[in-house]
Amino acid sequence: MDEKDLLLLQLLEENSRLTTREMAVMAEIAPEEIEARIAALEGAGVIRSYSAVIDWERAGNGEVSAIIELKVNPERDFGYDRIAERIARFRQVRSLRLITGAYDLQLTVTGKNMQEVARFVSEYIAPMDRIRETATHIIMKSYKENGRTFCEKEGSERIPYSL
Repeated sequence: MDEKDLLLLQLLEENSRLTTREMAVMAEIAPEEIEARIAALEGAGVIRSYSAVIDWERAGNGEVSAIIELKVNPERDFGYDRIAERIARFRQVRSLRLITGAYDLQLTVTGKNMQEVARFVSEYIAPMDRIRETATHIIMKSYKENGRTFCEKEGSERIPYSL
């Protein structure tokens, strides 16, 4: 992976709807090379998928999201992998991460309401063999998701920054 690949990844992360021609102009790379590089990155599993960032609050679906932190007893020879694989299979789980700090795993879940989230935690997550403790945090409002800001008002200025 070189600087051109990294630039393409940044462009796609910012806007995955860019056309090959648009990326070629922005990156100063031939469109055919863009296509070949993207195909290689997809084939290598670097680009996992393309998705839209949805402002569900605006969409009005009424779902509740929560961050759940778990203290887990790791399994000999497998660590956290097997329990994480089991948890990842639930349709309610939107993301799952191994983290540092007081807790071991962090998951983001969604449900129709707080009771459904609470039921999911108490009936499916907390009773699992290796789970020692859970901490559930209901997400009250999202200001930014996947690099996209939801709190900008029309005409507002972005905070300047430099790299």
